[in-house]
Amino acid sequence: MIASKNELFAVLRQYNAWWDGGGVPDLPPWRRAVFPQLLEWLTDPPAPRAVQLSGARQVGKTTLLLQAIEELLRTGIRPEQILYVTFDHPLMKLIGLEGVLDLWHELQPPPEGLEYLLLDEIQNTSEWPTWLKLQTDFEKKRRIAVTGSAIPIHTEGTESGVGRWHTIKLPTLSFFEYLQIKKIEPPKLPAVSSLTEVFDWSQPDRIRIGEAARPLVAHFHEYLLRGGFPQTAQVENIGTAQRLLREDIVDKVLKRDMTALFGVRRVLELEKTFLYLCLHDGGILDMPQLCSSLGMKKTTVNNFLALLEAAHLIYKLPPFGYGKEILRARYKVYLADAAIAGSVLLKGKALLEDRARLGAAVETAFFKHMFSHYYQISVGFSYWRGKKDHEVDIVAEVGGKLIPFEVKYSESTVKVENLKGLRMLCDQKQISRAYVVTRDMADFEVCTIPTKARSGDDTAAGTSILKIPAPMACYWLSQLEHRKVAGSQG
Repeated sequence: MIASKNELFAVLRQYNAWWDGGGVPDLPPWRRAVFPQLLEWLTDPPAPRAVQLSGARQVGKTTLLLQAIEELLRTGIRPEQILYVTFDHPLMKLIGLEGVLDLWHELQPPPEGLEYLLLDEIQNTSEWPTWLKLQTDFEKKRRIAVTGSAIPIHTEGTESGVGRWHTIKLPTLSFFEYLQIKKIEPPKLPAVSSLTEVFDWSQPDRIRIGEAARPLVAHFHEYLLRGGFPQTAQVENIGTAQRLLREDIVDKVLKRDMTALFGVRRVLELEKTFLYLCLHDGGILDMPQLCSSLGMKKTTVNNFLALLEAAHLIYKLPPFGYGKEILRARYKVYLADAAIAGSVLLKGKALLEDRARLGAAVETAFFKHMFSHYYQISVGFSYWRGKKDHEVDIVAEVGGKLIPFEVKYSESTVKVENLKGLRMLCDQKQISRAYVVTRDMADFEVCTIPTKARSGDDTAAGTSILKIPAPMACYWLSQLEHRKVAGSQG
């Protein structure tokens, strides 16, 4: 063996200081919105499954595990019942999952009652899906939580995992979480149970609330520059924050994780593909143009896109439609965080002066908030493209209803007559409500546009469109997550 048992014991004790009377060190006071869900799966699981925290590097997965340990200890779970280990450590990766458990039970005799296993970066171990399946099937006294920053796409959703683990997706920080971490007191705004209720407010109320929310704008712009990562959010200098983000993505994910986990050898081509996506964030992917620009084959590019998705760096949005409508259609690609493109492209604060880039960053941020808010209830997201290339940025299908969203942040005031794609979709699908995400806090109102009557219908229906400023939309969507958390705790 490369390392002696004493050296291995020392590493394990260092990670589990509570065995020797120590505590969980250096934990921040804030908690991500998913924390109560993680704790529930450890203390009172809704089903006999392990739980997997899945998300990009540096979004706070390790902190969540340690906060869960702190809470377990606080509620009376004995220290010897809890094991934490990260397989980022070369020695832990070397001895593997069973080796770590054997080592634990040599140091600590198997405890009475439940065992709590919190295993960080499990994707660095071999055959982890099979191991986790067997643990869930046969070790009923163990509660297991694992994390993964880059879960191979062919294993995250494999049949072996069905019914064996519950996945909690951890996106980058929401705007509300960002304000919490920065200890910024937001303006006093009314709480909403959904954006739908804003349709019923009076226009004087919307004007008053929009004015009250103006302080959010500067914080929202800084959020777009710093990114939704706890580390970069707390760095004082924006340039330093962007450099750290760029290093984490390019050096640790593209160069290290992709090579170690997926066997990628053509790292330079992968970097070029990712750079192309940064230049076209939120755009419809033109595969022939991409392949021609980079001098790469379509199969290679598709493989790289799958790997970037597996590493939680991109979201892929299909076109709206069914069957043959989408067979040859193109995907829209969003980066995982609005600050990634600006950081990789070294835009700095100049992003705020580039209307096109700023608009793309806002659309990316808004989509992430929508996805985070709705993904647990199996909402389908797509984009719509009609005749003459008129588009709608995001279409959510909720309970059989279509809800379209158009992001217009590059314009100071959005005129309804210019929303040709949105008007075409609403008319075609007889949609009663739609949203336009705007820039100016004064551009906050409800408009009604007529839609054509269908045959046999004497009256033309209308579509109500809520124009809502982006900082408020992201703030309320992310605040709703925390209100759900508070409700689950109360």
